[in-house]
Order: sequence, then C-alpha cells, then structure tokens
Amino acid sequence: MLSVDNISLAFGGVKALTDISFDVREHEIRAIIGPNGAGKSSMLNCINGVYSPQRGTIRIGTETFRQMDPNKAARMGIARTFQNIALFKGMSVLDNLMTGRNLKMNCGLLAQALYLGPNRREEIEHREKVEHIIDFLQIESVRKTPVARLPYGIQKRVELGRALAAEPRLLLLDEPMAGMNIEEKQDMCRFILDVNDEFGTTIVLIEHDMGVVMDISDRVVVLDYGKKIGDGTPDDVRNNQAVIDAYLGVAH
Repeated sequence: MLSVDNISLAFGGVKALTDISFDVREHEIRAIIGPNGAGKSSMLNCINGVYSPQRGTIRIGTETFRQMDPNKAARMGIARTFQNIALFKGMSVLDNLMTGRNLKMNCGLLAQALYLGPNRREEIEHREKVEHIIDFLQIESVRKTPVARLPYGIQKRVELGRALAAEPRLLLLDEPMAGMNIEEKQDMCRFILDVNDEFGTTIVLIEHDMGVVMDISDRVVVLDYGKKIGDGTPDDVRNNQAVIDAYLGVAH
C-alpha cells in the first residue's frame, strides 16, 4: 500500500531523517519505534504532507510523489492522529467526529447554512456513519459531552474516532497510548486490532510501549537519530543488537 523510498529531511543543519526506506503492506499493522528524537513523528509528517522532505519519494498504491500535502493525503485515504490531542475542546464528541466527515460532504456552503433538503439528507447519512463509530468505540454515554470535560483516555479514543470517520485506507497513529494507564492501553490495543480486522484498515503506529508493539504489530521498523537501524518481524527486531544498543545504551 505504501512505500517510503530514501526519504531525507533536515531543518537547517539538523538532520531529522537520513535515507529512510520501508514499505507497508495492505491490511498490516506496521510499527515505527525508536528512542526520543529518532525521527518517528517526522516520518509520519512526511507521509501525510505536514513536512516536505528534501530527498526521496513516497509511493501510495501506483502513484509516486516527491512531496505530499495534507489535503491530497486525506483525499487519498490517509488519516492521522497526533501525539498531542488535537480536538475541538468546546465541541461535543459527536460534533468532533462529524468534522472527520468533511471530505465526504458534497453539498455546498449555502445548502449547509440553510439546511436545505439535500443537505439534510446528507447530514443524516453522515450522522449514521458517526453513530456507528461511537458504538464501535463504546463512547455512547459521552456522545453529547464537550470533549474538554472528558478524561484523557477517552479523549484519545475520540481522536481515533474522528480519524476513522474519514473512512481511511491508511491510518497513521502517533503514540495513541501515550500517558494512559494499563487498563486504557488494553482498551486502545483492542480497538486498534478491531479497526485493522473489522474495517480492513492498514495501520502505521508509533508507540514507546514495547510490550504493546511486540504484541500487536506485524512488522516493525526502528529509527535512531534519523537513521534506520532495524526492520522486520517483532522477533527479528527484539534480537537485533543495534536495536538493543539504541534502547539500552552501549558501554564505552
């Protein structure tokens, strides 16, 4: 589904990514791991167009791009969650998820403002899709609650729901379990696996919890200081000496 070929990204004299290549297969959960500052989020930002790499290409299906932009990425079926929650805090859970349907809406601004017949029918259809996601994520009890009033773990679940509302083919998750307790992590793992299984969504995941990564990932790519040092199955990566050194340090 996705191929990242020789991507290099620098900010002035700081090299965030150096000649990174890996692929993502249809319907797999692909993890990107590495110590803090390894370039993991920068990699996701290149894939969905937040950053423009100086070198390399990104191939999605049969189309190859030197640079991506967020609007193009969204239209090609790429959705994203962020390391820091990026929800509309004053809006309800339902309204936040409805914003994820934006690209699916065909009625013009005037029809939406006047709430005319075609727009009314279209909104009902989108609401049905969003209600299905609310049921799937088990957040029915807070559907009308402003997001700012919700616990952190539920907010992360709402952000996942907003990304799912766009019906993505490829879902990019940037530390979806950061700051969660054990029970919240278990719930999020279950939802990620169910999204992959029931919706058939391909997932690229950044996560620091190695237990989670090894349990739910099909393959893992490892970055360190912007360079790729490992790529393979969880067992391959677990036994890779370069990966062990990057996480545990090397005695000098």
